[in-house]
Amino acid sequence: MRELYPEITPYNSFKLKVSNIHEIFVEESGNPDGKPVIFLHGGPGGGIEPVYRQYFNPEKWRIIIFDQRGCGQSTPHAELTENTTWDLVDDIEKIREKLNIESWTVFGGSWGSTLSLSYSITHPSRCEALILRGIFLLRKKEIDWFYQKGCSFIYPDAWEGYLRPIPEKERDNLVAAYYKRLTSSDDAVRIEAAKAWSIWEASTSKLFQSKKSLHSFDDSKVAEAFARIECHYFTNGGFFDTDNWLIENIEKIKHIPTEIVQGRYDVVCPMLSAWELHKAFPKSGFHIIQDSGHSMTEDGIRSKLIELTDKYSNV
Repeated sequence: MRELYPEITPYNSFKLKVSNIHEIFVEESGNPDGKPVIFLHGGPGGGIEPVYRQYFNPEKWRIIIFDQRGCGQSTPHAELTENTTWDLVDDIEKIREKLNIESWTVFGGSWGSTLSLSYSITHPSRCEALILRGIFLLRKKEIDWFYQKGCSFIYPDAWEGYLRPIPEKERDNLVAAYYKRLTSSDDAVRIEAAKAWSIWEASTSKLFQSKKSLHSFDDSKVAEAFARIECHYFTNGGFFDTDNWLIENIEKIKHIPTEIVQGRYDVVCPMLSAWELHKAFPKSGFHIIQDSGHSMTEDGIRSKLIELTDKYSNV
């Protein structure tokens, strides 16, 4: 069982203006002369957590992490304008160019896997390898399962908290009902919805649930960015041309060494999506973690991810 690398602090951080309104926060840690890796966090809207740096050998990797538009230390906070998958893909390229990196390893889990696939399909020559976890392809069936009906059968207790802000007459389309509240001008309405949405995800992310979550959703600011931006992306179908766009375009990246890590009992991003991705991309490494759910902090997932970053640090 692999343990996290010791805590480290970034050796460089900066703000990068990526549009007329957006400025994103970027940090570098590890070895400035090491192998570059870009870490794409989840959500969308999750932001940087210090533990992310600890999945990489700091002597071998140049670890680049950034707060995606609207979250963490990026500004403006929770902003939905000019915030799409393709804006984020462009931001990744802006970071690469700013840091004078020719190509890098791309690491992403959950929404980060969606963004990793989107980026690699659009810029395959810039990707040396992909390490993906908790596969999310942002298809309607995935959104419906988690936010409308499906996961509710497994976590009916937590589901009651998710339903609470929404009147019964609006519960036939919960994502639309939440979007209405998350974009409300009333702060109290917006924050109530944001916390309920975020806590639902936190309550279902591990095989063995605990009160300790990766993100601090008691913090209204963290919850608002997470829920507003997620709901915005889901309402817009991830800004993809078709529901199955990522699978339909997988041919463009089949030459890139790719590893898929998936918790068997992941109910946030059920294994079906990882399996369908692997079937479309049979050369990818496929690692089922039998005693895990969705969270990258679970023992089995953490251990496999570190095993893979060690492997690719030497490739």
